[in-house]
Amino acid sequence: MRKLIASTVAAGAIALAGLSAVPARADEFINVLTGGTSGVYYPLGVALAKIYGDGIPGARTQVQATKASVENLNLLQQGKGEIAFSLGDSVKMAAEGNAEAGFKAPLDKLRGIAAIYPNYIQIVASKDSGIKTLADLKGKSLSVGAAKSGTELNARAIFAANGMSYEDLGKTEYLPFAESVELIKNRQLDATLQSAGLGVASLKDLATSVPINVVSVPKAVAEKLGAPYVAATIPANTYDGQTEDAETVAVVNFLVTRSDVSDETAYQMTKLLFENLPAISAAHNAASAIKIEDAIKGMPIPLHPGAERYYKEKGIL
Repeated sequence: MRKLIASTVAAGAIALAGLSAVPARADEFINVLTGGTSGVYYPLGVALAKIYGDGIPGARTQVQATKASVENLNLLQQGKGEIAFSLGDSVKMAAEGNAEAGFKAPLDKLRGIAAIYPNYIQIVASKDSGIKTLADLKGKSLSVGAAKSGTELNARAIFAANGMSYEDLGKTEYLPFAESVELIKNRQLDATLQSAGLGVASLKDLATSVPINVVSVPKAVAEKLGAPYVAATIPANTYDGQTEDAETVAVVNFLVTRSDVSDETAYQMTKLLFENLPAISAAHNAASAIKIEDAIKGMPIPLHPGAERYYKEKGIL
């Protein structure tokens, strides 16, 4: 009996010794904060979550649909996400603590991962509405995105730069992309303003359902706004029935993390992003504009040290 106990203890000791030789690693949890399911952030977030789940040892990933930029940045600050998509102007206002934009105090935990692709401010109206220019929106109904979302902040900025306000509209709706489209289809809304990558699913759906006009935003608006806004063009045939190029304004999107995400995880998230661009572009064509040489351009917040390490390896820093 003593021999049996001794051999059992010895076996247990050997097993424990074997276990202690393997470094303990808690599961890594990565919550990817995106936007509405009919936007561009969501499919890209799904692609990223798969890439991170497959490529980071021990990682468990989750994709969270949100109201996008402003909500994402506040959730990061609260420790409720590990990586998030956001518009550049929202990131800048978050770091500054712009209360009017939805940030009660400066968000000091935000850290940059990468500049990704530009969001195009896309104002699309039903052809029946007769809206072709910003001025034509006066007295008409327009959805400007969820209240205090990145899209709605873009809408406010563009109106102000064109000498307009929501008071010029007949009616202002604060609705997500898909709901705005449904109202236009049902003739309950004239136009929708959506800040997204070109070819966003909601506007593709609208254009295949009813005749549309893509509303021009003059280059002078971009010049007046300045960085992070730039003049851009929505090429003809981006949407069904769009026969001509349309001038507009674009603003760069960023992937953002928080300061207490480990350096190694931030390094892997950055590295795997750039090593898997074809898979990300397959999820949505907007991602085809992501280039490593532009990754730190216009970054409005400090880079995470893990991301910094990757860019140094690649000679970007």
